[in-house]
Amino acid sequence: MCTVCGCGKGETRIEGQDHGHGHDHHHQGDEAPGSRLVRIEQDILAENNRYAAANRRYFSERGIHCLNLVSSPGSGKTALLLRTLNDLKGEFALGVIEGDQQTSNDADRIRATGVPAIQINTGKGCHLDGHGVGHALESLNPARGSLLFIENVGNLVCPAAFDLGEAHKVVILSVTEGEDKPIKYPDMFHAADLMLLNKIDLLPNLDFDLGQCIDYARRVNPRIKPIQISARTGEGMADWYQWLRASRQLALVGQPAPAQGV
Repeated sequence: MCTVCGCGKGETRIEGQDHGHGHDHHHQGDEAPGSRLVRIEQDILAENNRYAAANRRYFSERGIHCLNLVSSPGSGKTALLLRTLNDLKGEFALGVIEGDQQTSNDADRIRATGVPAIQINTGKGCHLDGHGVGHALESLNPARGSLLFIENVGNLVCPAAFDLGEAHKVVILSVTEGEDKPIKYPDMFHAADLMLLNKIDLLPNLDFDLGQCIDYARRVNPRIKPIQISARTGEGMADWYQWLRASRQLALVGQPAPAQGV
């Protein structure tokens, strides 16, 4: 598990930055292997949490509402994000940090909407971390009062453990993946505040038990809110936007007036 081994360490690349990270691993003493792994995991997460806290201060000082979009590959996360950006870019100032192991394909698609985006390539890494997001913010420089989306690497395991400084994790689960995903990958669904059930237009052609999926998610996380959507047809997207507006408004209480879309 990457919280133990630090997968992809030193391979992260951010568009426009030549910022390699070479971190050596030093093991001291005669610790038992199990205790050493626990210590390494704790050290990695503690380091990440420090960077995440700095990101959170950055967002708070600038009135930026940040959401961390997480899912397995193929859930329709990028299609959902593209539709969201096109529908809301006249209402909000928007920005995107894209996470993938390789290529800038998704960031290029996002920039085609007119919304600024920065790509993080993680190499062998299977998740974004607080450090990389902090450097991406330096390049992206999102507008004050903006709505910022972080599209994480497609993975339902490791991104659950890594705080990026976001206000909410939003997990996207497509109905083509199986209703038992919340109990197979409980850490992710426990960490998320919202579950978007995507591709519901395909339900007539699938043996997907919608009620059972929501029940599984609530067993793992009683506070999770499910919203049924289709990024392709637009069904349910108004409910997603309503949640976005409400969560952003709540987060901005006491903040300066937010920037508007252009």
